[in-house]
Parts: sequence; structure tokens; C-alpha cells
Amino acid sequence: MPESHDYFLMPHLFTGLPGLAAGFSTRRGGVSLSPYAGLNLGLSTGDDRDCVWENRRRLFGAVGFSTDRLAIAGQVHGAAVKTITDAGLYPGTDALVTATPGLLLCISAADCASVLLADPAHRVVGACHAGWRGTVAGIVGRTLDAMILLGANPAGIRAYVSPCISVAHFEVGPEVAARFDAAFIRHLPGQAKPHVDLKAALEAQLLQAGVPPTAIEIAPHCTFAETDTFFSHRAEHGRTGRMMGFIGLRPG
Repeated sequence: MPESHDYFLMPHLFTGLPGLAAGFSTRRGGVSLSPYAGLNLGLSTGDDRDCVWENRRRLFGAVGFSTDRLAIAGQVHGAAVKTITDAGLYPGTDALVTATPGLLLCISAADCASVLLADPAHRVVGACHAGWRGTVAGIVGRTLDAMILLGANPAGIRAYVSPCISVAHFEVGPEVAARFDAAFIRHLPGQAKPHVDLKAALEAQLLQAGVPPTAIEIAPHCTFAETDTFFSHRAEHGRTGRMMGFIGLRPG
């Protein structure tokens, strides 16, 4: 289990790496009120904007970054990857990569996975938003390809798949199940509809791209089942906050 901080989880794979900041926020702490209580980081949720900005200041201050150094993917459940050198919002983008120190790549989530990637030797990082649409569109491989263009080596990349909805709760229609390889579809006892194992699908894509199995960490948590700790769009019927997965190279 990742190391726990007041506002976020720190993956074991990234712990102790000099010059790297990475983690996945929880809903604990913060100033937002129900239904967004407490550390809601999403400005598009209907929450009070001042509360969201205060939550962001608290979280990223604890990480050692100011909010003007955030590079945020403006997600659309697609597979577009952007290589960046500046902070800001990147509309229509579900993945960001950089070799520029001092930027914190941020992916919003409330059931989808944030996949955080780093090649510490070559100082390249990436982050992608992986719901079912992005996963079947190959966003993990696209993100890794963009990192390789910046000098990363797949054999040296470490990957973290954040808390997201688990197979036990990710019920889908047959039209969605048909988009996945049968290896990632489960038919659970007493359940009429198929379920998707999103974490297994993402792990398989990382392995296929050349990331070593010992360099992949899959968070054990389910956002749907653990709404005391995480926001869940599905469990909370769309009225909820957002976590963020984040990764960046520290200056110096």
C-alpha cells in the first residue's frame, strides 16, 4: 500500500527518488462542503471555486509546488497526448509528458485511473487519464511513445496505476465490453451485465509497451467502494468532487 500523507497517497515505486514529486490525492482534508467534501480539486464540479483553489493550495503546497506550476489535462475521454514545457490548462488532452523541471502534471479522476509514469534516469515524466474509452484507445502506449521521443527508455520507466473503480463495481453494457479483450471481462455470479477489469487492462498495456513487471504498481483501492476516502462519480450519482494524480520533476 502506498505511503499515506494528510492529503495524498505516495506510490512506493516513486518513494525516495531524488528530484521527483508524485502522488494521488484523497478526499480527506480540504474545505469543501457536501457533496464535494472535503479536498475537492475539480473546478468543473459545481463546488465553490474559492474552496477548490484553497484545496489545491493545501495539497500542492504540501508537495512543494505552487498552483501556478500546475499543468492540467483538460480531459475529454480521448487519447490525445501533449508534450509540454509550460504550466497551464491543456484543453482536449488526456495525457501530458514533459522533461521540463518545475512543472507538475495533473490528471483529474473520480473513478477513472490516473497512470503516472517516470523515467528517473533520463528525467522524463508523463501522466494520463485512463477511463474505459482512453484505455481501449491505447492512451497508455501513446503516452509512453511521447516519453520515448523525449529520451525515456521503457525498460527504465516506473508506472503507477491510481485508485479507480474495481472490477467488482465496474458493470458495463455489452457494447462497452465488446471493446475490450475478453481477458479483461468478468462475468460475476448473480450479475446480468459484464464487468471490466480496468486495472488489469492497463497493466497489460504497460507490459506490452516494455515496462518491466517489477516497475508497475497497481493501487489496491476501489473508488466506488471507498467513498470515505475517494470521490466516485458512479457511486455518488455524478454529484461529487475530483481527486488528482500528479507527477513532476523538481527544479535543481
